[in-house]
Amino acid sequence: MMDANTSAYGLLLAPFAEFAFMRRALVATVSLSLSAAPLGVFLTLRRMSLMGDALSHAVLPGVAIGFMVAGLSLTAMALGGMLAGLVVAAIAGWVSRFTNLKEDASLAAIYLLALALGVTLVSGHGSRIDLLHLLFGSALGVDRQGLLLVAGVSNVSLLALALMYRGLVLETFDPTFLQARGPGQRTEGWGGSWVWQQGFLVLVVVNLVAGFQSLGTLMAVGLMMLPAVSSRLWHATLAPQLLNACAQAVLSCGAGLLLSYHFDTPSGPTIIGCAGALYAASLLLAPGGWLGRRRPLRHRSA
Repeated sequence: MMDANTSAYGLLLAPFAEFAFMRRALVATVSLSLSAAPLGVFLTLRRMSLMGDALSHAVLPGVAIGFMVAGLSLTAMALGGMLAGLVVAAIAGWVSRFTNLKEDASLAAIYLLALALGVTLVSGHGSRIDLLHLLFGSALGVDRQGLLLVAGVSNVSLLALALMYRGLVLETFDPTFLQARGPGQRTEGWGGSWVWQQGFLVLVVVNLVAGFQSLGTLMAVGLMMLPAVSSRLWHATLAPQLLNACAQAVLSCGAGLLLSYHFDTPSGPTIIGCAGALYAASLLLAPGGWLGRRRPLRHRSA
């Protein structure tokens, strides 16, 4: 029994107890999970899942410009990434409003251009290691400054989401109501549909920027979307989906960091791989998955 307990301690707890970089990585990724996963749930409910992926690619030029100006300065890269994401979202909205293109089509075109520009900038002014670091991140390399950034973004994002919750839910499930309320009818403080949509996109961009150091610009969206999509297979109502998504994201981070430590694999892709494994299990076992949908058929046939 002692050997089993010792082995379990060495596998699950010792890396976090003995190494500060593991503790920083765990706190950073768990903080990001608590703020990003609920945003992913709203993205799926609003049928905007691909927008998260597009915006995660769109921040790369800003991060690259921050890197060119100030080197590996987290502040400069974060500010550059946030500005780039907001600019891309604004341009996509402008194109969809004044042309025949829908917002998803315009966003797809613009983010591909932004991704190509970002890779070109980093490749021309940095090394292959710099490019891989920006694209895939390194959760085990999160320093104190990066931890403070992620924790600060997580706290502010959760507070903002709590304040916006009622309006965001209404705009998600009944946008016609908000669109019908003109400027003179905003006596209840709801504002217009555009206000909630833009505020929500700002939160998405900020969380993607916060996640680029630990997960990279290509992987950060995975922690936002995979648990959110998976949670919809388990629950039909919003509140349980939010809790389930956060739980799956936190579990993915803990398991991914341990696997990365023990098997010397890249931390960001390993975390997203664990989230993918939970998604695959949900596809099979959840009430909305394959087995869950087959049970009523068996019952009726019997």
